[in-house]
Amino acid sequence: MEQSLGLLVHELRSPVAALVAIAETLSTPGVVPREDGRRLLELAVAAGRDVERIVVDATPSSLQLERVDPAALVVDVAATASLSSGVVRAEAEPGLPWLQADPVRLRQALGNLVANAVAHSRGEVVVSASRHEDGIALAVSDSGDGIEPEHQPAVFELGTRFADRPGEGLGLAIVRSVVDAHGGVIELESAPGVGSTFRLVLPPGGAGR
Repeated sequence: MEQSLGLLVHELRSPVAALVAIAETLSTPGVVPREDGRRLLELAVAAGRDVERIVVDATPSSLQLERVDPAALVVDVAATASLSSGVVRAEAEPGLPWLQADPVRLRQALGNLVANAVAHSRGEVVVSASRHEDGIALAVSDSGDGIEPEHQPAVFELGTRFADRPGEGLGLAIVRSVVDAHGGVIELESAPGVGSTFRLVLPPGGAGR
């Protein structure tokens, strides 16, 4: 029960923060052009639906599959994150095929990775979508602290904590659960003092198991 509550609280942080950032931006007179305001409202609707879904079902491995445009997904994730941290941008390879995936769970996973990257990066964070030999890769890259090689095998384990990385040890375990549910894999490239890239590789079609 306590772990489930902790999971729920952890996962609500990102979409709730997005809603607050959007509201603050829209409430500032003369700052947001009309076309940008419509875009922010679209992001607010997505964040609100994420909150609703997570409250109803906090289990990251529970999927509701639909057609997902991976390029649009990373653009939305970066745009939402940049409202509270201006160092996040998106890169998407043109002409990517659609995924059969759960957009809420993928935003959940990428949001965790972006929050982690922003917390430990000294510069820009890039959210990207590209082709991969095993399907489609959704990645989050930073130029931050990096992760020591001896720590890397354990970073996706539930409850794993490191002295230099405060937190509950939930975020990366949630990411792995989401990717596993989609039948994908996680790749990690990291070097201390250089930065990290977390890559979610989803199979062609992105069909969950």
